[in-house]
Amino acid sequence: MKRMTLSARLLLIAMAVGALAACRGQTSEDPPIVPIRNMYSQPKYEMQQGAEFFDDGRAMRPPVEGTISRETEIDPRIAHGRLDDETGYVLTIPQEAIDRNGGMEKMLARGQDRFGIYCTPCHGLDGSGNGLVVKHGLVQPPTYHSDRLRKVPDGQLFATIENGIRNMPAYGPQVPTFDRWAIVSYVRALQISQQNVAPPPPPVPTEKTP
Repeated sequence: MKRMTLSARLLLIAMAVGALAACRGQTSEDPPIVPIRNMYSQPKYEMQQGAEFFDDGRAMRPPVEGTISRETEIDPRIAHGRLDDETGYVLTIPQEAIDRNGGMEKMLARGQDRFGIYCTPCHGLDGSGNGLVVKHGLVQPPTYHSDRLRKVPDGQLFATIENGIRNMPAYGPQVPTFDRWAIVSYVRALQISQQNVAPPPPPVPTEKTP
């Protein structure tokens, strides 16, 4: 009798497994079976859903006015290269930016690395404006080694990286704040290294093959 009971149980288990296996890949309009529901079906608002609870009818709430993220720099000298009173640019790299980069030596190394990624394609390795894309027909950017760019404030260089200028797009979204300052430091190092070097001739654009 016991043997028959065990056999019957084994048969039922086999049939159940077979039935479950046969259902794989099938579609059903029935709700899914969730043995342990926990917070599976909790009441909640979905993204972009309306909500009568709020006066504006939106479930997605805007930030409280005046709040900023922890990562946001509120000092205009560091965040935008501007003076506290917004009357002009800072003349030199703020000491706080140098400290955040681990000192000037590490800052220059970081600046060289970021410059190679974001600036070299257009401005070239030496900052003369003869980058690879220029040789393929892009309008040549001004050389960093002109008297005008040697004399602009560091904050203005920073703001140019952040906001772009003329044909140069804004790199604020791609390059973090302290990496921008690191690039400024490396540009100044390039200018010092090229003080007595004559500017190279403009590149000749390569002809496009049909």
